[in-house]
Amino acid sequence: MARTVTGWVGWVWFGAFCLLTVGLFNVVSGLIAVFSEDKVLAWSGQGVTIVDVSTWGWVHLILGAAMVALGLVLFTGAAWARWTASVLVVLNLVAQFVSLPITPWWSLAVIVLDVVVLWALIVHGEEVERAVS
Repeated sequence: MARTVTGWVGWVWFGAFCLLTVGLFNVVSGLIAVFSEDKVLAWSGQGVTIVDVSTWGWVHLILGAAMVALGLVLFTGAAWARWTASVLVVLNLVAQFVSLPITPWWSLAVIVLDVVVLWALIVHGEEVERAVS
């Protein structure tokens, strides 16, 4: 029995747009952090340490560029892009949780978008393949 394409496929397109948005957010915040000379105090097992923000900037910049590229590929309906994007979104969730003490509101906004993207890709991702082909 062939499964039909439902209206939920729009959520995957919305998820792809959100992935592009999250990727652009990461690129912007990554560029700001890379060129920033700020240092942040953080607690570690050995006490207080000074963390260079530019290191996390490179992580956000690279992750964001990959997310933008995958967001564009998602519009083709490729299954590999869906699963790769899901992995990148989970990695971005972890990066945003680590960044919560530094940029709490920005990180929370990106976390919410990440959850929406993950839900759309996992729950309704197969419908995009059927809609495109």
